[in-house]
Amino acid sequence: MYLDHFGLDEQPFRITPHTDFFFDGADRGTTLEGLLYAIQHDEGIVKVSGEVGSGKTMLCRVLMERLPENVETIYLANPSLTRDEILRAIAEDLKIETAGDSARVLMRELQEHLIESHARGRRVVILIDEAHAMPEDSLEQVRLLSNLETSRHKLLQIVLFGQPELDQMLASTSLRQLRDRITHSFQMRPLTQEEVIRYVNFRLRAAGYRGPPLFTRNAIALLTRASSGLTRRINILADKALLSAFALDTHAVDERHVQRAIADSELPPFASAKRPFAYVAAALVAGAVLGVLLHWFFADGGAREAPAKAKAVPSAPDAAKVAASPARSPAPEAARTPAPKAVAPKRQKPEPPPQASAPAPDKTPADKPPVSAARTPTPGTQPSTVAPVAEKPAPVPATSNQKPTPRAMPSVAQTPLAAKAAEPEPAKASTPVPARLLPAQIERMEAYDTRGMTLLGERIAATREVLQTAPDGAVTIQLYRTLNTDPGRVERFLDRARSLKTLPGIYVIPLTRPAPTRIWVVYGVFATRAEAEEAFRRLPEQYHKDFQPVFREFGEVRRTI
Repeated sequence: MYLDHFGLDEQPFRITPHTDFFFDGADRGTTLEGLLYAIQHDEGIVKVSGEVGSGKTMLCRVLMERLPENVETIYLANPSLTRDEILRAIAEDLKIETAGDSARVLMRELQEHLIESHARGRRVVILIDEAHAMPEDSLEQVRLLSNLETSRHKLLQIVLFGQPELDQMLASTSLRQLRDRITHSFQMRPLTQEEVIRYVNFRLRAAGYRGPPLFTRNAIALLTRASSGLTRRINILADKALLSAFALDTHAVDERHVQRAIADSELPPFASAKRPFAYVAAALVAGAVLGVLLHWFFADGGAREAPAKAKAVPSAPDAAKVAASPARSPAPEAARTPAPKAVAPKRQKPEPPPQASAPAPDKTPADKPPVSAARTPTPGTQPSTVAPVAEKPAPVPATSNQKPTPRAMPSVAQTPLAAKAAEPEPAKASTPVPARLLPAQIERMEAYDTRGMTLLGERIAATREVLQTAPDGAVTIQLYRTLNTDPGRVERFLDRARSLKTLPGIYVIPLTRPAPTRIWVVYGVFATRAEAEEAFRRLPEQYHKDFQPVFREFGEVRRTI
Protein backbone atom coordinates (compact mmCIF):
# COMPACT_ATOMS: atom_id res chain seq x y z
CA MET A 1 0.00 0.00 0.00
CA TYR A 2 2.74 2.47 0.92
CA LEU A 3 5.47 1.31 -1.50
CA ASP A 4 4.97 4.07 -4.09
CA HIS A 5 4.48 6.68 -1.36
CA PHE A 6 7.99 6.06 0.01
CA GLY A 7 9.65 4.99 -3.23
CA LEU A 8 10.10 1.33 -2.26
CA ASP A 9 10.41 -1.67 -4.57
CA GLU A 10 9.15 -4.19 -2.02
CA GLN A 11 8.10 -4.41 1.61
CA PRO A 12 11.16 -3.71 3.78
CA PHE A 13 9.90 -5.19 7.05
CA ARG A 14 8.36 -8.51 6.18
CA ILE A 15 8.64 -11.10 8.96
CA THR A 16 9.43 -14.01 6.65
CA PRO A 17 13.16 -14.90 6.55
CA HIS A 18 14.04 -13.21 3.24
CA THR A 19 17.80 -13.73 2.97
CA ASP A 20 18.31 -10.57 0.89
CA PHE A 21 17.43 -8.65 4.05
CA PHE A 22 19.97 -10.37 6.31
CA PHE A 23 21.52 -7.77 8.62
CA ASP A 24 25.10 -8.65 9.58
CA GLY A 25 25.32 -6.09 12.40
CA ALA A 26 24.95 -6.84 16.11
CA ASP A 27 27.40 -9.78 15.70
CA ARG A 28 25.09 -11.56 13.23
CA GLY A 29 27.75 -11.52 10.53
CA THR A 30 30.41 -12.74 12.96
CA THR A 31 28.16 -15.60 14.09
CA LEU A 32 27.55 -16.60 10.46
CA GLU A 33 31.28 -16.69 9.80
CA GLY A 34 31.82 -18.80 12.91
CA LEU A 35 29.16 -21.29 11.79
CA LEU A 36 30.67 -21.56 8.32
CA TYR A 37 34.08 -22.22 9.85
CA ALA A 38 32.79 -24.83 12.31
CA ILE A 39 30.90 -26.78 9.64
CA GLN A 40 33.82 -26.86 7.23
CA HIS A 41 36.41 -27.83 9.85
CA ASP A 42 34.81 -30.86 11.54
CA GLU A 43 33.78 -29.06 14.70
CA GLY A 44 30.99 -31.48 15.65
CA ILE A 45 27.99 -29.92 17.44
CA VAL A 46 27.41 -26.16 17.43
CA LYS A 47 24.68 -24.30 19.35
CA VAL A 48 22.97 -20.99 18.54
CA SER A 49 20.58 -19.60 21.16
CA GLY A 50 18.46 -16.48 21.20
CA GLU A 51 15.13 -15.07 22.32
CA VAL A 52 11.94 -15.44 20.32
CA GLY A 53 12.17 -13.24 17.24
CA SER A 54 15.90 -12.55 17.51
CA GLY A 55 16.61 -13.80 13.95
CA LYS A 56 17.66 -17.46 14.42
CA THR A 57 15.63 -18.77 11.48
CA MET A 58 16.93 -16.01 9.21
CA LEU A 59 20.49 -16.92 10.21
CA CYS A 60 19.77 -20.59 9.50
CA ARG A 61 18.46 -19.82 6.00
CA VAL A 62 21.42 -17.59 5.18
CA LEU A 63 23.78 -20.29 6.44
CA MET A 64 22.20 -22.80 4.06
CA GLU A 65 22.74 -20.41 1.15
CA ARG A 66 26.34 -19.57 2.05
CA LEU A 67 27.56 -23.14 2.51
CA PRO A 68 29.72 -24.43 -0.36
CA GLU A 69 28.31 -26.88 -2.89
CA ASN A 70 30.11 -29.87 -1.41
CA VAL A 71 28.09 -29.52 1.82
CA GLU A 72 24.73 -31.30 1.88
CA THR A 73 22.23 -29.79 4.33
CA ILE A 74 19.38 -31.48 6.19
CA TYR A 75 16.91 -29.02 7.73
CA LEU A 76 14.69 -30.34 10.56
CA ALA A 77 12.00 -27.79 11.38
CA ASN A 78 9.82 -30.15 13.45
CA PRO A 79 11.31 -30.38 16.94
CA SER A 80 8.82 -32.93 18.28
CA LEU A 81 10.34 -35.86 16.40
CA THR A 82 11.08 -39.01 18.39
CA ARG A 83 14.42 -40.80 18.29
CA ASP A 84 13.37 -43.14 15.50
CA GLU A 85 11.62 -40.38 13.55
CA ILE A 86 14.81 -38.30 13.54
CA LEU A 87 16.74 -41.18 11.99
CA ARG A 88 14.05 -41.76 9.36
CA ALA A 89 13.85 -38.05 8.49
CA ILE A 90 17.62 -37.92 7.98
CA ALA A 91 17.58 -41.09 5.92
CA GLU A 92 14.79 -39.75 3.69
CA ASP A 93 16.69 -36.53 3.01
CA LEU A 94 19.76 -38.58 2.11
CA LYS A 95 17.59 -40.87 -0.08
CA ILE A 96 18.30 -43.99 1.96
CA GLU A 97 15.65 -46.70 1.77
CA THR A 98 14.07 -47.13 5.22
CA ALA A 99 11.17 -49.52 4.69
CA GLY A 100 10.73 -51.55 7.87
CA ASP A 101 14.28 -50.97 9.11
CA SER A 102 14.88 -50.80 12.84
CA ALA A 103 16.73 -47.93 14.48
CA ARG A 104 19.87 -50.05 14.78
CA VAL A 105 19.81 -50.92 11.07
CA LEU A 106 19.11 -47.30 10.14
CA MET A 107 22.10 -46.11 12.15
CA ARG A 108 24.38 -48.60 10.39
CA GLU A 109 23.09 -47.67 6.92
CA LEU A 110 23.41 -44.00 7.73
CA GLN A 111 27.03 -44.47 8.79
CA GLU A 112 27.85 -46.34 5.57
CA HIS A 113 26.28 -43.58 3.50
CA LEU A 114 28.23 -40.90 5.36
CA ILE A 115 31.50 -42.76 4.86
CA GLU A 116 30.84 -42.93 1.11
CA SER A 117 29.99 -39.21 1.01
CA HIS A 118 33.17 -38.37 2.90
CA ALA A 119 35.20 -40.41 0.43
CA ARG A 120 33.73 -38.30 -2.41
CA GLY A 121 34.74 -35.11 -0.59
CA ARG A 122 31.21 -34.22 0.50
CA ARG A 123 30.06 -33.15 3.95
CA VAL A 124 26.67 -33.51 5.61
CA VAL A 125 25.28 -31.02 8.14
CA ILE A 126 22.00 -31.25 10.08
CA LEU A 127 20.34 -27.94 11.01
CA ILE A 128 17.78 -28.44 13.80
CA ASP A 129 15.47 -25.48 14.37
CA GLU A 130 13.51 -24.95 17.60
CA ALA A 131 15.79 -27.45 19.34
CA HIS A 132 14.60 -26.27 22.77
CA ALA A 133 11.27 -28.03 22.11
CA MET A 134 12.86 -31.43 21.43
CA PRO A 135 12.19 -34.29 23.86
CA GLU A 136 15.16 -35.30 25.95
CA ASP A 137 15.32 -38.70 24.24
CA SER A 138 15.59 -36.97 20.86
CA LEU A 139 18.45 -34.80 22.12
CA GLU A 140 20.19 -37.95 23.29
CA GLN A 141 19.83 -39.34 19.76
CA VAL A 142 21.52 -36.19 18.48
CA ARG A 143 24.48 -37.01 20.72
CA LEU A 144 24.67 -40.52 19.32
CA LEU A 145 24.65 -39.12 15.78
CA SER A 146 27.64 -36.95 16.67
CA ASN A 147 29.59 -40.14 17.39
CA LEU A 148 29.58 -41.06 13.68
CA GLU A 149 33.16 -40.39 12.69
CA THR A 150 36.29 -41.82 11.13
CA SER A 151 39.64 -42.01 12.87
CA ARG A 152 40.33 -38.39 11.86
CA HIS A 153 37.10 -36.68 10.79
CA LYS A 154 33.50 -36.19 11.89
CA LEU A 155 31.08 -37.64 9.39
CA LEU A 156 28.18 -35.46 10.47
CA GLN A 157 28.01 -31.82 11.57
CA ILE A 158 25.07 -30.73 13.75
CA VAL A 159 23.84 -27.18 14.45
CA LEU A 160 21.17 -26.62 17.13
CA PHE A 161 19.06 -23.44 16.96
CA GLY A 162 16.93 -22.76 20.04
CA GLN A 163 15.63 -20.34 22.61
CA PRO A 164 17.39 -19.79 25.97
CA GLU A 165 15.39 -22.73 27.32
CA LEU A 166 17.78 -24.93 25.33
CA ASP A 167 20.65 -23.72 27.54
CA GLN A 168 18.63 -24.60 30.62
CA MET A 169 17.93 -28.10 29.28
CA LEU A 170 21.59 -28.70 28.49
CA ALA A 171 22.51 -27.61 32.01
CA SER A 172 20.72 -30.65 33.42
CA THR A 173 22.77 -33.61 34.61
CA SER A 174 21.06 -36.06 32.26
CA LEU A 175 22.29 -34.15 29.18
CA ARG A 176 25.84 -33.43 30.35
CA GLN A 177 27.28 -35.79 27.72
CA LEU A 178 25.61 -33.82 24.94
CA ARG A 179 26.68 -30.52 26.51
CA ASP A 180 30.31 -31.64 26.57
CA ARG A 181 30.21 -32.34 22.83
CA ILE A 182 29.18 -28.77 21.93
CA THR A 183 32.34 -27.12 20.61
CA HIS A 184 30.97 -23.64 19.84
CA SER A 185 28.09 -21.67 21.35
CA PHE A 186 26.75 -18.46 19.80
CA GLN A 187 24.12 -16.10 21.15
CA MET A 188 21.72 -13.85 19.22
CA ARG A 189 21.47 -10.81 21.47
CA PRO A 190 18.88 -8.01 21.11
CA LEU A 191 19.84 -4.89 19.15
CA THR A 192 20.86 -1.65 20.82
CA GLN A 193 19.34 1.68 19.77
CA GLU A 194 22.26 2.52 17.47
CA GLU A 195 22.03 -0.94 15.93
CA VAL A 196 18.28 -0.49 15.42
CA ILE A 197 19.03 2.70 13.47
CA ARG A 198 21.41 0.81 11.20
CA TYR A 199 19.02 -2.14 10.94
CA VAL A 200 16.03 -0.02 9.90
CA ASN A 201 18.05 1.98 7.38
CA PHE A 202 19.60 -1.21 5.96
CA ARG A 203 16.19 -2.83 5.42
CA LEU A 204 14.84 0.30 3.76
CA ARG A 205 17.83 0.53 1.41
CA ALA A 206 17.55 -3.16 0.57
CA ALA A 207 13.91 -2.55 -0.37
CA GLY A 208 14.88 0.21 -2.81
CA TYR A 209 14.59 3.38 -0.71
CA ARG A 210 17.05 6.11 -1.76
CA GLY A 211 16.09 9.19 0.27
CA PRO A 212 17.12 10.62 3.64
CA PRO A 213 16.39 8.61 6.81
CA LEU A 214 12.65 8.03 7.17
CA PHE A 215 12.53 7.40 10.92
CA THR A 216 13.39 10.22 13.31
CA ARG A 217 15.76 9.49 16.17
CA ASN A 218 12.96 9.79 18.74
CA ALA A 219 10.89 7.34 16.72
CA ILE A 220 13.80 4.88 16.71
CA ALA A 221 14.24 5.29 20.48
CA LEU A 222 10.58 4.47 21.05
CA LEU A 223 10.77 1.61 18.56
CA THR A 224 13.77 0.15 20.39
CA ARG A 225 12.05 0.26 23.78
CA ALA A 226 8.81 -1.22 22.51
CA SER A 227 10.52 -4.03 20.58
CA SER A 228 13.19 -4.77 23.22
CA GLY A 229 15.65 -4.89 20.32
CA LEU A 230 14.16 -8.10 18.85
CA THR A 231 14.19 -8.02 15.05
CA ARG A 232 10.78 -9.61 14.53
CA ARG A 233 9.11 -7.03 16.76
CA ILE A 234 11.06 -4.26 15.04
CA ASN A 235 9.73 -5.48 11.69
CA ILE A 236 6.13 -5.58 12.90
CA LEU A 237 6.20 -2.13 14.49
CA ALA A 238 8.19 -0.47 11.70
CA ASP A 239 5.81 -1.81 9.05
CA LYS A 240 2.78 -0.46 10.89
CA ALA A 241 4.51 2.86 11.55
CA LEU A 242 5.12 3.25 7.80
CA LEU A 243 1.46 2.45 7.18
CA SER A 244 0.42 5.09 9.73
CA ALA A 245 2.65 7.72 8.10
CA PHE A 246 1.20 6.82 4.71
CA ALA A 247 -2.36 7.17 6.05
CA LEU A 248 -1.50 10.66 7.37
CA ASP A 249 0.20 11.56 4.06
CA THR A 250 3.59 12.31 5.60
CA HIS A 251 7.03 11.23 4.45
CA ALA A 252 8.74 11.11 7.85
CA VAL A 253 7.99 8.56 10.57
CA ASP A 254 7.97 10.14 14.03
CA GLU A 255 6.88 9.13 17.53
CA ARG A 256 3.16 9.51 16.75
CA HIS A 257 3.30 6.83 14.08
CA VAL A 258 5.30 4.43 16.24
CA GLN A 259 2.86 4.96 19.13
CA ARG A 260 -0.03 4.06 16.85
CA ALA A 261 1.84 0.96 15.72
CA ILE A 262 2.43 -0.07 19.34
CA ALA A 263 -1.23 0.42 20.22
CA ASP A 264 -2.31 -1.66 17.22
CA SER A 265 0.16 -4.51 17.77
CA GLU A 266 -0.60 -5.50 21.39
CA LEU A 267 2.79 -7.10 21.79
CA PRO A 268 3.27 -8.85 25.15
CA PRO A 269 5.98 -7.43 27.42
CA PHE A 270 9.37 -8.97 26.87
CA ALA A 271 10.63 -11.22 29.67
CA SER A 272 14.03 -12.76 29.21
CA ALA A 273 14.43 -16.40 30.13
CA LYS A 274 17.79 -15.53 31.57
CA ARG A 275 16.14 -14.00 34.63
CA PRO A 276 14.41 -16.88 36.40
CA PHE A 277 12.36 -16.41 39.51
CA ALA A 278 15.24 -17.53 41.69
CA TYR A 279 17.27 -14.45 40.67
CA VAL A 280 14.34 -12.14 41.40
CA ALA A 281 13.77 -13.78 44.79
CA ALA A 282 17.46 -13.46 45.63
CA ALA A 283 17.35 -9.77 44.76
CA LEU A 284 14.32 -9.23 47.02
CA VAL A 285 15.99 -11.02 49.91
CA ALA A 286 19.16 -9.00 49.45
CA GLY A 287 17.12 -5.79 49.42
CA ALA A 288 15.33 -6.75 52.63
CA VAL A 289 18.60 -7.55 54.42
CA LEU A 290 20.11 -4.26 53.26
CA GLY A 291 17.05 -2.38 54.52
CA VAL A 292 17.34 -3.99 57.97
CA LEU A 293 21.05 -3.13 58.18
CA LEU A 294 20.43 0.49 57.20
CA HIS A 295 17.61 0.79 59.73
CA TRP A 296 19.83 -0.62 62.50
CA PHE A 297 22.72 1.67 61.55
CA PHE A 298 20.71 4.88 61.53
CA ALA A 299 18.69 3.91 64.60
CA ASP A 300 21.88 3.19 66.54
CA GLY A 301 23.45 6.42 65.31
CA GLY A 302 20.40 8.39 66.46
CA ALA A 303 20.62 6.81 69.90
CA ARG A 304 24.26 7.86 70.18
CA GLU A 305 23.46 11.43 69.17
CA ALA A 306 20.49 11.76 71.51
CA PRO A 307 22.47 12.66 74.72
CA ALA A 308 24.40 15.36 72.91
CA LYS A 309 21.21 16.86 71.53
CA ALA A 310 19.63 16.74 75.00
CA LYS A 311 22.49 18.87 76.37
CA ALA A 312 22.44 21.34 73.53
CA VAL A 313 18.66 21.85 73.21
CA PRO A 314 16.75 23.01 76.33
CA SER A 315 13.45 21.47 77.25
CA ALA A 316 10.18 23.25 76.51
CA PRO A 317 9.74 24.81 80.00
CA ASP A 318 13.34 25.98 80.10
CA ALA A 319 12.96 27.52 76.68
CA ALA A 320 9.91 29.41 77.86
CA LYS A 321 11.80 30.77 80.85
CA VAL A 322 14.67 31.90 78.71
CA ALA A 323 12.31 33.70 76.35
CA ALA A 324 10.48 35.45 79.24
CA SER A 325 13.55 36.62 81.17
CA PRO A 326 15.19 39.83 79.86
CA ALA A 327 18.42 39.07 81.75
CA ARG A 328 18.80 35.90 79.64
CA SER A 329 18.16 37.51 76.30
CA PRO A 330 20.55 36.37 73.59
CA ALA A 331 23.82 38.23 73.49
CA PRO A 332 24.91 40.06 70.37
CA GLU A 333 26.74 38.01 67.76
CA ALA A 334 30.04 39.77 68.43
CA ALA A 335 29.80 39.01 72.15
CA ARG A 336 29.15 35.33 71.58
CA THR A 337 31.90 34.97 69.02
CA PRO A 338 35.33 34.30 70.56
CA ALA A 339 37.48 37.34 69.98
CA PRO A 340 40.55 36.79 67.88
CA LYS A 341 42.75 38.80 70.26
CA ALA A 342 44.25 35.69 71.78
CA VAL A 343 45.34 34.54 68.34
CA ALA A 344 46.78 37.85 67.19
CA PRO A 345 49.96 37.78 69.33
CA LYS A 346 50.73 34.26 68.06
CA ARG A 347 50.43 35.40 64.46
CA GLN A 348 52.43 38.60 65.04
CA LYS A 349 55.20 37.05 67.10
CA PRO A 350 57.34 35.61 64.30
CA GLU A 351 56.90 38.62 61.98
CA PRO A 352 60.08 40.28 60.72
CA PRO A 353 61.14 43.85 61.65
CA PRO A 354 59.07 46.81 60.40
CA GLN A 355 61.49 47.60 57.54
CA ALA A 356 60.04 44.66 55.65
CA SER A 357 57.11 45.23 53.33
CA ALA A 358 54.61 45.16 56.19
CA PRO A 359 52.05 48.00 56.42
CA ALA A 360 52.82 50.85 58.83
CA PRO A 361 51.60 50.32 62.41
CA ASP A 362 49.76 53.65 62.53
CA LYS A 363 47.46 52.48 59.68
CA THR A 364 45.93 49.75 61.82
CA PRO A 365 43.71 50.89 64.71
CA ALA A 366 44.84 49.67 68.08
CA ASP A 367 41.49 48.14 68.93
CA LYS A 368 41.30 46.26 65.61
CA PRO A 369 43.02 42.89 65.32
CA PRO A 370 45.55 42.37 62.55
CA VAL A 371 44.24 41.23 59.20
CA SER A 372 45.87 37.81 59.47
CA ALA A 373 44.16 37.16 62.79
CA ALA A 374 40.81 38.45 61.62
CA ARG A 375 40.98 36.33 58.48
CA THR A 376 41.88 33.12 60.30
CA PRO A 377 38.74 31.44 61.61
CA THR A 378 39.02 30.04 65.08
CA PRO A 379 36.93 27.19 66.46
CA GLY A 380 33.38 28.32 66.92
CA THR A 381 33.64 31.34 64.62
CA GLN A 382 30.46 31.92 62.64
CA PRO A 383 30.62 32.40 58.88
CA SER A 384 29.17 35.87 59.29
CA THR A 385 32.43 37.08 60.92
CA VAL A 386 34.54 35.89 57.97
CA ALA A 387 32.55 37.19 55.01
CA PRO A 388 32.83 40.97 55.80
CA VAL A 389 36.57 40.66 56.31
CA ALA A 390 36.99 38.99 52.91
CA GLU A 391 35.60 42.12 51.29
CA LYS A 392 38.47 44.26 52.72
CA PRO A 393 41.80 42.82 51.61
CA ALA A 394 44.99 43.83 53.33
CA PRO A 395 46.59 47.02 51.98
CA VAL A 396 49.22 46.41 49.31
CA PRO A 397 52.60 48.10 50.03
CA ALA A 398 53.56 50.92 47.75
CA THR A 399 57.02 49.54 47.11
CA SER A 400 57.14 47.40 43.96
CA ASN A 401 60.80 46.40 43.99
CA GLN A 402 60.51 44.29 47.10
CA LYS A 403 58.82 40.89 47.13
CA PRO A 404 56.57 40.63 50.21
CA THR A 405 56.80 37.54 52.32
CA PRO A 406 53.59 35.73 53.33
CA ARG A 407 54.04 36.55 57.01
CA ALA A 408 54.89 40.19 56.45
CA MET A 409 51.85 40.82 54.27
CA PRO A 410 49.02 38.43 55.12
CA SER A 411 46.26 38.18 52.55
CA VAL A 412 42.97 36.46 51.98
CA ALA A 413 44.71 33.66 50.12
CA GLN A 414 46.61 32.75 53.30
CA THR A 415 43.57 31.87 55.36
CA PRO A 416 42.38 28.26 55.35
CA LEU A 417 38.92 29.20 54.09
CA ALA A 418 40.21 31.41 51.30
CA ALA A 419 42.99 29.00 50.40
CA LYS A 420 40.43 26.27 49.82
CA ALA A 421 38.41 28.57 47.58
CA ALA A 422 41.50 29.75 45.72
CA GLU A 423 42.71 26.24 44.83
CA PRO A 424 42.49 25.79 41.07
CA GLU A 425 40.01 23.16 39.96
CA PRO A 426 41.47 20.23 38.05
CA ALA A 427 41.43 20.84 34.33
CA LYS A 428 38.58 19.09 32.59
CA ALA A 429 39.66 17.06 29.59
CA SER A 430 38.08 18.13 26.33
CA THR A 431 37.86 14.52 25.22
CA PRO A 432 37.08 11.43 27.29
CA VAL A 433 40.03 9.40 28.50
CA PRO A 434 40.42 6.48 26.07
CA ALA A 435 40.04 2.96 27.31
CA ARG A 436 43.24 0.95 27.41
CA LEU A 437 43.87 -2.55 26.18
CA LEU A 438 44.09 -5.14 28.89
CA PRO A 439 47.24 -7.28 29.09
CA ALA A 440 45.21 -10.32 28.03
CA GLN A 441 44.01 -8.45 24.95
CA ILE A 442 47.57 -7.48 23.99
CA GLU A 443 48.67 -11.07 24.56
CA ARG A 444 45.96 -12.37 22.24
CA MET A 445 47.01 -9.92 19.52
CA GLU A 446 50.66 -10.85 19.89
CA ALA A 447 49.78 -14.53 19.60
CA TYR A 448 49.11 -14.01 15.88
CA ASP A 449 52.20 -15.26 14.03
CA THR A 450 53.81 -12.52 11.89
CA ARG A 451 57.27 -14.02 11.51
CA GLY A 452 58.78 -13.18 8.14
CA MET A 453 55.99 -10.70 7.34
CA THR A 454 57.55 -7.25 7.57
CA LEU A 455 54.54 -5.14 6.61
CA LEU A 456 52.16 -7.22 8.73
CA GLY A 457 54.38 -6.92 11.80
CA GLU A 458 54.62 -3.15 11.37
CA ARG A 459 50.88 -2.69 10.94
CA ILE A 460 49.97 -4.86 13.95
CA ALA A 461 52.40 -2.83 16.06
CA ALA A 462 50.71 0.35 14.78
CA THR A 463 47.34 -1.23 15.52
CA ARG A 464 48.27 -1.87 19.15
CA GLU A 465 49.36 1.74 19.50
CA VAL A 466 46.18 3.20 18.01
CA LEU A 467 44.01 0.90 20.13
CA GLN A 468 45.81 2.23 23.20
CA THR A 469 45.23 5.89 22.32
CA ALA A 470 42.08 6.27 20.17
CA PRO A 471 39.00 7.48 22.12
CA ASP A 472 36.07 5.11 22.42
CA GLY A 473 33.93 7.38 20.23
CA ALA A 474 36.47 7.60 17.40
CA VAL A 475 35.37 5.87 14.19
CA THR A 476 37.28 3.55 11.87
CA ILE A 477 36.34 1.98 8.52
CA GLN A 478 36.18 -1.81 8.49
CA LEU A 479 37.26 -2.77 4.98
CA TYR A 480 36.82 -6.50 5.38
CA ARG A 481 36.93 -9.36 7.84
CA THR A 482 37.79 -12.95 7.14
CA LEU A 483 38.30 -16.35 8.72
CA ASN A 484 41.33 -16.88 6.48
CA THR A 485 44.08 -16.06 8.95
CA ASP A 486 46.99 -16.87 6.59
CA PRO A 487 49.60 -14.16 7.32
CA GLY A 488 50.89 -14.37 3.74
CA ARG A 489 47.48 -13.38 2.39
CA VAL A 490 47.33 -10.32 4.65
CA GLU A 491 50.92 -9.42 3.72
CA ARG A 492 50.00 -9.42 0.01
CA PHE A 493 47.04 -7.13 0.74
CA LEU A 494 49.32 -4.74 2.63
CA ASP A 495 51.79 -4.73 -0.26
CA ARG A 496 48.97 -3.66 -2.60
CA ALA A 497 47.94 -1.01 -0.07
CA ARG A 498 51.49 0.34 -0.12
CA SER A 499 51.35 0.67 -3.92
CA LEU A 500 48.01 2.51 -3.58
CA LYS A 501 49.49 4.90 -0.96
CA THR A 502 47.01 3.79 1.72
CA LEU A 503 49.30 1.64 3.88
CA PRO A 504 49.85 4.20 6.71
CA GLY A 505 46.13 4.19 7.48
CA ILE A 506 45.67 0.39 7.45
CA TYR A 507 45.31 -1.45 10.78
CA VAL A 508 45.16 -5.24 11.15
CA ILE A 509 43.27 -6.66 14.14
CA PRO A 510 43.52 -10.41 14.84
CA LEU A 511 40.51 -11.53 16.88
CA THR A 512 40.61 -14.79 18.81
CA ARG A 513 37.45 -14.44 20.90
CA PRO A 514 34.93 -15.79 20.35
CA ALA A 515 36.53 -18.64 18.45
CA PRO A 516 37.41 -19.14 15.65
CA THR A 517 40.28 -16.73 15.01
CA ARG A 518 39.50 -14.12 12.36
CA ILE A 519 41.07 -11.00 10.94
CA TRP A 520 39.64 -7.49 10.79
CA VAL A 521 41.26 -5.01 8.45
CA VAL A 522 40.28 -1.39 9.16
CA TYR A 523 41.33 2.02 7.86
CA GLY A 524 41.93 5.30 9.66
CA VAL A 525 40.93 7.06 12.87
CA PHE A 526 38.18 9.68 12.51
CA ALA A 527 36.37 11.87 15.02
CA THR A 528 32.92 11.29 13.52
CA ARG A 529 31.17 8.87 11.20
CA ALA A 530 30.67 11.68 8.66
CA GLU A 531 34.43 12.19 8.46
CA ALA A 532 34.93 8.44 8.02
CA GLU A 533 32.36 8.31 5.20
CA GLU A 534 34.05 11.22 3.45
CA ALA A 535 37.45 9.54 3.82
CA PHE A 536 36.15 6.31 2.27
CA ARG A 537 34.86 8.27 -0.73
CA ARG A 538 38.39 9.56 -1.24
CA LEU A 539 39.97 6.09 -1.17
CA PRO A 540 41.12 4.50 -4.47
CA GLU A 541 38.42 3.18 -6.77
CA GLN A 542 39.70 -0.35 -6.24
CA TYR A 543 38.56 -0.20 -2.62
CA HIS A 544 35.05 0.79 -3.68
CA LYS A 545 34.89 -2.27 -5.92
CA ASP A 546 36.33 -4.74 -3.45
CA PHE A 547 34.90 -3.68 -0.09
CA GLN A 548 31.56 -2.91 1.51
CA PRO A 549 32.58 -0.55 4.36
CA VAL A 550 31.32 -0.95 7.92
CA PHE A 551 31.88 1.99 10.28
CA ARG A 552 32.80 0.94 13.81
CA GLU A 553 33.71 2.85 16.97
CA PHE A 554 37.00 1.98 18.67
CA GLY A 555 35.20 1.23 21.92
CA GLU A 556 33.34 -1.58 20.12
CA VAL A 557 36.57 -2.82 18.53
CA ARG A 558 38.36 -2.95 21.89
CA ARG A 559 35.50 -4.89 23.47
CA THR A 560 35.61 -7.43 20.64
CA ILE A 561 39.29 -8.32 21.10
